[in-house]
Amino acid sequence: MVHVGVVEQRRPGLMTEQLAIGRLATGRLATERLATGLVPGPVDFQVLLPDGYASGTEAYPLLLCLHGGLGGQDLMQQLCPLVQEMGTLAGMVIVAPRAGHSFYLDYRDGSQRWETFLVVELLPHIRSRYRICPDRSLVAGISMGGMGALRLGLKYPDVFGAIVAWEPSIEPALTWADVKLEDRFWRSDEMLQVRFGQPLDEAYWAVNNPASLAATQAEAIRSSGIRIYLEAGSDDVYGLHRGAEFLHRTLYDHGIPHEYRTVLGADHIGPTIVPRLRDGLAFIARLLCPDPPDPKVRLLRDLVAVQKRRAGITS
Repeated sequence: MVHVGVVEQRRPGLMTEQLAIGRLATGRLATERLATGLVPGPVDFQVLLPDGYASGTEAYPLLLCLHGGLGGQDLMQQLCPLVQEMGTLAGMVIVAPRAGHSFYLDYRDGSQRWETFLVVELLPHIRSRYRICPDRSLVAGISMGGMGALRLGLKYPDVFGAIVAWEPSIEPALTWADVKLEDRFWRSDEMLQVRFGQPLDEAYWAVNNPASLAATQAEAIRSSGIRIYLEAGSDDVYGLHRGAEFLHRTLYDHGIPHEYRTVLGADHIGPTIVPRLRDGLAFIARLLCPDPPDPKVRLLRDLVAVQKRRAGITS
């Protein structure tokens, strides 16, 4: 990335500092900073603007990308070339905040409020600063970011119209009492208690657990029409495929439409990641530019509907 300067811009109550700008083949990547009292701040975030943004007047869809627990830059470094090769996605504004190992969570003691920061401060700030279309935002994330994307999307389906969760770090349970050691061994008790209370507040964990949200908020999630893409590798070293499978079953049992994939032989890292990122981005591309209706599909559905009526099937 080529650095071409430093620009500062301030607004009442908020500070935005543009730290570095780089040019890509199909757009511009900037790193900015937003002051906040909700988390230890200020918070850095990257913004990928579409090619021609500066000279145009068009408004663009907004995608919030959430990194995993290993750091804030790897995800955008992997996504940028994929976005460039997919023409549909090159017409988006993509924002990626750096959130440390926060879980993108409002901590139980109120000391850090990452969820509130993202929904109440960052997204409105991006909408005020850039030309964003009025449609609901999209949210995507990997590992810890996949957990955050699921929580945000399922909690706020009025804010987010789609979720893409790659190998989300979620547990296969509806209650903390049902979480087995094999599904949380990589997280220390101290790490969990800092976020969910000491001793751990099981009710607070449940209201922030994606599967519990799907079970308790099913009607609101269904009626919102939110689109969900969920995946994990079958050989995930942390066992995250168990959490993804559990959430898939919970979504299915509560009639919440979604796309679910188990990637055979895939681990938490390794050569499968880039193709899997591409598949998730293709899901977003299909939402932004759906295929036109296929008359052959319509004909088949009409024929099957006649067969169902003849068989006495009314559903």
